[in-house]
Amino acid sequence: MAATPGGTTPVPPNARPRLTVLSGPSGVGKSTVVAHMRKEHPDVWLSVSATTRKPRPGEQHGVHYFFVTDEEMDKLIANGELLEWAEFAGNRYGTPRAAVIERLENGAPVLLEIDLQGARQVRSSMSEAQLVFLAPPSWDELVRRLTGRGTEPPEVIERRLDAARTELAAEPEFDRTLVNTSVEGVARELLALMDVV
Repeated sequence: MAATPGGTTPVPPNARPRLTVLSGPSGVGKSTVVAHMRKEHPDVWLSVSATTRKPRPGEQHGVHYFFVTDEEMDKLIANGELLEWAEFAGNRYGTPRAAVIERLENGAPVLLEIDLQGARQVRSSMSEAQLVFLAPPSWDELVRRLTGRGTEPPEVIERRLDAARTELAAEPEFDRTLVNTSVEGVARELLALMDVV
């Protein structure tokens, strides 16, 4: 096995950590769980997505997202450089493949927090990936979270609820389901699934 530039030998394929994908319906608390987990275990590498949307105040290129033009995104897709990609609210988002592969080959635990469409694409291109579904404690609780913001018109909320029904129905496609009754508890369960202690 060839040595890497740093002089270290890559992790043998059978000892390489699996890519873990966390998905679930909008409003279930994926970002909150991931933020808590990474505060406790910063060694877990969370992939940074490329997006065609404009940066929001405070967002940094390469930290929160890789901000790209439509033309650049077209090239990434055409060249097979994205592990998965999706369009959402008129913008495209995707996971750069090379960075994920590099981290896995170097033995780092890698986590993707993506939507259902993206999780399905990862499953088809990296069958060894571990897909984890984050479920709400109940449908009523998810409705409360999606409508509780009170900032969106009823038709937008109805679209979100329709999407959530579709996403919840996809739960059997996943390897494991974690129910988000406690952010700390789910973060611990997710770390255990990733073999991070």
